[in-house]
Amino acid sequence: MKNAIITISRQYGSGGRKIAELLAKELNIPYYDNELISLAAEKSGIKDELFKDAELQAGNNFLYLLSRLGPETQIYGMPFNEKIFSVQSQVIRDVASSGPCVILGRCADYVLKDYQNCVNIYTYASFQTRVARAITDYGVDRNNAEKEVRKVDKAREAYYNYHTGNKWGDPNNYDLMLNMNYLSAEDAVKLIVEYLDLRKDDELRKPYNS
Repeated sequence: MKNAIITISRQYGSGGRKIAELLAKELNIPYYDNELISLAAEKSGIKDELFKDAELQAGNNFLYLLSRLGPETQIYGMPFNEKIFSVQSQVIRDVASSGPCVILGRCADYVLKDYQNCVNIYTYASFQTRVARAITDYGVDRNNAEKEVRKVDKAREAYYNYHTGNKWGDPNNYDLMLNMNYLSAEDAVKLIVEYLDLRKDDELRKPYNS
């Protein structure tokens, strides 16, 4: 799959960001994460801080749903949180249409669901593995690590479920799910590359056993 668009969704602390970065380098294709925020902000004129905060705000379901109400939360006749998601989604489609790339998070698997050359990856690990990684790799304070992992996961789940109508982490949404309890990011990249090599272009339109 030389022209694959690869999306990576991840539980917090499962190493998805590092995997995405290394995979893009291995395949010599663009990697989009914070770049998507900058592109979306430039496209819309909305401050990039609002794109960064959108996912974390979703952790409070009540306040996030409340943001749909009232004219002060609307822009161009659309609830503000949905406007941000709409602009970001268009940027994702734009970069995917420009060629192969790796896209981290942002519900990209859902946004690109109609792209035949899209491969969706999900990384996960046990809670304790993720807490340990948050401390050692992300520099999260040991006393707050468990709380931080729960908070970010809750926000990502709420954001994904709200905007897609699907369930975050459901195997049916992804092509390959990687348990990162015993794998390094480098190992994960090897597995993904092998999967891309094994998967044939003519198999994208139907399951292998159909």
